[in-house]
Amino acid sequence: MAPTSLSKSELLAQELQALEANLTQISLRLLARRHLLATAESCTGGMIAAACTDLSGSSQWFERGFVTYSNEAKAEMLGVPPGLIDQHGAVSEPVARAMADGALAHSRAQVSLAVTGVAGPTGGTEAKPVGTVWFAWCVGGETHSEMQHFAGDRAAVRTATLRYALKRLLSLLPA
Repeated sequence: MAPTSLSKSELLAQELQALEANLTQISLRLLARRHLLATAESCTGGMIAAACTDLSGSSQWFERGFVTYSNEAKAEMLGVPPGLIDQHGAVSEPVARAMADGALAHSRAQVSLAVTGVAGPTGGTEAKPVGTVWFAWCVGGETHSEMQHFAGDRAAVRTATLRYALKRLLSLLPA
């Protein structure tokens, strides 16, 4: 029997269901500990915060989102040292970690996630090609960070960043 292929709308519906399932689990884990989440976003421009607040009842666990697209916003809103950006670039592990730490320092949240990357189609370099994204999560007093490379156009990179940021956050939150 030949495998059944799904239509684009069916695939999108499955992705949305998976995203909602992850967010539901994140919300339950945060609520169980009476913790709040703050986001610090650059390349996603607020998509993660929007996904969180799409879930009914999110005001009980989502504290705030920082959209810090420019280097100046990263410094002013999150306290990322401009020298750190000058030395490593905005798309780097030290900056992602400083963004996540800054989101906690400038909010009432106990958990944060941060993303900074090159969504494209311009802005990539040999060292940091389009699709390079640095992530950082502060959970339980510890900051975790990692880099991913995503393929595709701007929308695909941003959507993959959103999915990965939340999937990894869920894995870091104690069950």
